[in-house]
Amino acid sequence: MSIFLMSNLSISRFVLAGFPGLEVHYILFAIPFSTIYAMVFLGNCMILHVIRTEPSLHQPMFYFLAMLALTDLCIGLSTVHTVLGILWGFLQDISLDACIAQSYFIHGLSCMESSVLLAMSFDRYIAICNPLCYSSILTNDRIVKIGVAILSRSSILILPGIIRLKFLNYCRPHFLSHSFCLHQDLIRMACSDIRFNSFYALSLVICTLLLDAMIILASYVMILHTVLSIASREERIGLTMVHRFGKHLSPLVQVLMGNIYILFPPLMNPIIYSIKTQQIRVKIQRLFSRNGT
Repeated sequence: MSIFLMSNLSISRFVLAGFPGLEVHYILFAIPFSTIYAMVFLGNCMILHVIRTEPSLHQPMFYFLAMLALTDLCIGLSTVHTVLGILWGFLQDISLDACIAQSYFIHGLSCMESSVLLAMSFDRYIAICNPLCYSSILTNDRIVKIGVAILSRSSILILPGIIRLKFLNYCRPHFLSHSFCLHQDLIRMACSDIRFNSFYALSLVICTLLLDAMIILASYVMILHTVLSIASREERIGLTMVHRFGKHLSPLVQVLMGNIYILFPPLMNPIIYSIKTQQIRVKIQRLFSRNGT
């Protein structure tokens, strides 16, 4: 009788795993993780500020870079409250609605980053392979349309699987395997039919993230130009692949890799593009020298 009742009770709160086995050392992890998040926020905010205030950077390539910085900033904002909440000891569980919302933002923003990187590769392809038509192809009006398409693609494609999460019945052990909510985690705890979610999620990975990565790679191969942007996309795909195919790994390794895949690209992108792009590097140097005087 008790088993029957449990199978019909839907869990409304979930326990965040945090970093299994390292609970007594959370305070030691809290400081570096807080520093990393601060660097993510400051670095991407600086890129946005520089692009906004420097007229010479009001060009298609830098508009796309601003989109990437804004996406990375939002990725950090979508996970900071649960990751640091666990490490600082004031958060242990999360409600179903909050978990679904966080899952939507994490997966949606990952898809958005993929779309922005794809747009950036298109920008470089046009600039190098067809430079005479660059200004006529990538007009301000067309860039706005690309931005709207990126936002629409990322926010709408994720919705069917996320909405379905709200109507699943959760009765299995309610322990999330990460310090934030992922779609894969939630369907693992559902007692309802999850075939739609599983098939849709896999189709989405193949049709968006993997396809985008292949097009990005092909574009840079065609123009014989090596950039580090593709590394960010591969790492974001890695979050899904590790969760799907890394079940033999220890829970701690999965959690650490998940946090690396979430935090490393937003941390490194401002550094990479500041070093690679002379205009941004010069503007940042002027900004610091002005503040120092």
